[in-house]
Amino acid sequence: MENSNNPFPIGGKVYLVGAGPGDPDLLTLRAARLLAAAEVLVHDGLVSSDILALANPEARMISVAKKRSKHSVPQDRINEILVAEAKAGNLVVRLKGGDPFIFGRGGEEADDCAKAGVEVEIVPGISAALGCAAQAKMPLTHRDASSAVSFVAGQCKGLSDQNWSGLAGKGRTLIIYMGVANAEAIVEKLIDDGASPDLPVAVLENGTRDNFRALRTLLTDLGDMVRREEVKSPALLVVGEVARYGDAENKFLEFAEAAGVLA
Repeated sequence: MENSNNPFPIGGKVYLVGAGPGDPDLLTLRAARLLAAAEVLVHDGLVSSDILALANPEARMISVAKKRSKHSVPQDRINEILVAEAKAGNLVVRLKGGDPFIFGRGGEEADDCAKAGVEVEIVPGISAALGCAAQAKMPLTHRDASSAVSFVAGQCKGLSDQNWSGLAGKGRTLIIYMGVANAEAIVEKLIDDGASPDLPVAVLENGTRDNFRALRTLLTDLGDMVRREEVKSPALLVVGEVARYGDAENKFLEFAEAAGVLA
């Protein structure tokens, strides 16, 4: 059912909405309209205050912030909240940074809602990889550098069991989410799986926000650079020849510069 003041069904439904990488101007129109209509807003910690300010002022706000791989509210409990609020007749907006279906656990939440008989709609958002790369003017594909892109999660849990062979190298771009804290382990993992130590890498920190930074180095120096530059999450790692492009500050090793590895 719809009315003239609200273009969305009145209650009893969950919308999994991508908030994009941080800049409120990058919200989709549908995401902005849902924020204005929400009765209950369940949001991640990385959603910016500028985006939350666009929400219906009468909406009940529920923060389920996550820090360093630990939920303040367990995922099962988040799923229960979504189901309970929808069954209570509320228009529920589950607001996630980036896109709900790229490392956002949107699939788990959608499945649990569906199993409980709750209607779900997915509203895609600009992913962190796309938003950060765009701000750095760094193409993720390029006719001279890359014709394939892979997205992986860089948490230490299970890292050694994953096979990353072929994901980073000639003609490929590897985007690593949630990898800054484990940069040294990621370097070791990639090199062990066949990546060249001299492969260009970019670190894109606080993408689309006022304190955005883009840094460029070599794979072998990534861990040291993250420490030296005190890189903090949220940040993405871009591994591959495309890291040569765009606006990134060069932070590679002196021997690499002398050898002309990165021009």
